Amino acid sequence: MLTAKILLKASLGIGSFLKAPMVETQPRAVSAPHPVMVPIRSIGPRERDRIASHLFALTPHDRYLRFGYAAADEQIQRYVDSLDFERDELFGIYNRRLELIAMSHLAFAPGDEHSDCAEFGVSVSAHARGRGYGARLFERAMVVARNEGVGMLFIHALSENAAMLKIARNAGATVVRSGAEAEAHLQLPVATFDSRMSEIALEHYAAVDFALKRRAKQFWAFLASLQEVRSGMRNARSKSAP
Repeated sequence: MLTAKILLKASLGIGSFLKAPMVETQPRAVSAPHPVMVPIRSIGPRERDRIASHLFALTPHDRYLRFGYAAADEQIQRYVDSLDFERDELFGIYNRRLELIAMSHLAFAPGDEHSDCAEFGVSVSAHARGRGYGARLFERAMVVARNEGVGMLFIHALSENAAMLKIARNAGATVVRSGAEAEAHLQLPVATFDSRMSEIALEHYAAVDFALKRRAKQFWAFLASLQEVRSGMRNARSKSAP
């Protein structure tokens, strides 16, 4: 049986702490809700290729921050292939071309072992940063984890991953540093009717947004093909003219 410590560090590939931890004792204020609603969609197993494409596009340094080590393409592919969509929850933010530009992984313990704990990991494409996507994904993960009965949400990251630790602090998490690594944990309240309805509403909003983007993409592809046909007909008439 895996211990809780090993389990909660597995998805980021970070080893055990080697130095005495330093706990940040200053209280952190919980950030106010973002005024702009971002459509965040649940990711299913049929989107492994999108996940892989998103992670492959990360720079070596971004891969290092996300996984805790300089992950090569082969290691990323193994991570994608090993994703358990039945147990865990993955969420994504898509652009108008239906490209995955930000994603998070909410990892639950297998079976009944430590079922009240979960771990959060996130990555955002370089061109999509500065828009608060990481924080929005964390908020969505908190809602889902809470409704699944999780009492403690963990984040394992490198101490230099300032963006990830800022998200955790702004949410009110306690951050423990130990050399090059850091661990944040956030206590979640019990689920309520409002929290469950919020999850349903957020998923519906994201599903509608994705469907509209897919229809728009199909329509623009149709117009592009139609334009090619018209261009070909004009060229043919021009060549056949006396």
